[in-house]
Amino acid sequence: MSEQPTDPAPRDRMTRWRLVLGGDDADALGGPGGVELDGDDVQRDKALGDLYDGDRRGGLGRSAPRVSRWLGDIRGYFPSSVVRVMQADAMERLGLYQLLLEPETLDAVQPDVSLVSTLVALNGAIPERSRDAARAVVRTVTDQLEQRLRARTVQAVTGALDRSSRTRRPRPADIDWGRTIAANLRHYLPEQHTVVPERLVGHARRTTQVERHVVLCLDQSGSMAESVVYASVFGAVLGSLRSVATSLVVFDTEVVDLTDELDDPVEVLFGVQLGGGTDINRALAYCQGLITRPADTVLVLISDLYEGGVAEEMLRRSRQVVDSGATMVALLALSDSGAPSYDADHAAALASIGVPAFACTPDLFPDLMAAAIEKRDLGAWAASHDIVTSHGEAP
Repeated sequence: MSEQPTDPAPRDRMTRWRLVLGGDDADALGGPGGVELDGDDVQRDKALGDLYDGDRRGGLGRSAPRVSRWLGDIRGYFPSSVVRVMQADAMERLGLYQLLLEPETLDAVQPDVSLVSTLVALNGAIPERSRDAARAVVRTVTDQLEQRLRARTVQAVTGALDRSSRTRRPRPADIDWGRTIAANLRHYLPEQHTVVPERLVGHARRTTQVERHVVLCLDQSGSMAESVVYASVFGAVLGSLRSVATSLVVFDTEVVDLTDELDDPVEVLFGVQLGGGTDINRALAYCQGLITRPADTVLVLISDLYEGGVAEEMLRRSRQVVDSGATMVALLALSDSGAPSYDADHAAALASIGVPAFACTPDLFPDLMAAAIEKRDLGAWAASHDIVTSHGEAP
C-alpha cells in the first residue's frame, strides 16, 4: 500500500481541540495515535491551564511577579484578540483587579480600552507607587484612539461647518465658482459661450469666532466605563477645533465640569469616579446653564438613562432644551461592545419629545456630529446606518 501524503490540517485542528479542552478532558486526544503537544504549544497549554484548569485561583495565586510573567507569556503565544479575552477572564477568575494595581503587573499588560476602563474604575484604589505605571497604560491607549479617530472627526466636523455656512447671497470674494457654474448649467448661452448665473453659491464670510458649542454630558456610572474612555478622546479632539467650543460634564449623583482638562484625556479619565448613583436631571440642569446660543448648540447626553433622580424633571428639562432650538441626542452607549443595557421607557419618552436615543460606535460618532451640526434629522441618520432607535408616545 502506498504511503498517503501527510496533511497538516487535521493535526492542526486536533491540536486546537487539545488546547481548548485542556486538563483531564484532553486525555482522549493524547496517547498513542492522539495529539502530543510540543514547542510553543506546550507553553500555550500551560498558560491556558493556569487560567482555566482546576481551582480558578490556584494557577497563578496572588503573586504579582508570577502574574506579570504570565501576562508577558500570553502576549508571546497568542494573537492580540485572544490576549484581550484572556486578560478579561483573568481579572474575573484570578482576582487580578488587585494585582493590576502593582507596577510590575501593569508593565506586562497589553493596553486596550477594556483595561483602561478597569484602571479608571480602580482609580481611587491605585496606590501612589503604581500611579505612573497606570497613567502610562492609559496614555498609550488614548494616544492610539486619538490617532485612529482624529482625522475623521476633524474632517467630518469642519466639513459640516463649511456646508452649514453656505449662502445664496455670498459676497463676490466668497463665491464658490465651481458650484455656482454647476448649479446654473441650464442657463448656458451657446452664442456667448458663457453661463448666466441666476443663483450664486458661496459661503458666508468666515470669522475666527466659535460657530458651534458641543456639550458632552457624560454618565460616569460603572456600566458606562467604555463610553467614558471614548468620550474623553472625542472631547479632546473637538476641544482642539477653534470653531467649536466644547464642554465636558461628567455626573453620577454629583456634577463635575472637566472642560478645563479637555486637552488631556488622561487627566479627564483620572478625574472621573466610575460607579455610584445617577442623577441625569441634575446634570441637565447644569448643562442648561452652559447654553447661551441654543441654535448653535449640540447637547450629547451619553447615558444608559437609568435615572436615580426625578425622571419627570429630566424629561421636562430635555423638552426645554429642544424647545429652545438646541439639538439634543441621547447616546445609550459610545462603544464597540454591542447592544447596551438601558432604560427603554426613558429612551422612548425622550424620543417622543424630539431627543433621539440610540447607541453609537466610535467610528460612526464623527458622522453623527456632522449630522447634528447640519441640523439633519438624527433619527433618519441613525436609520440610514442601520441603528435601532427608541420610539414612544408623547408623555
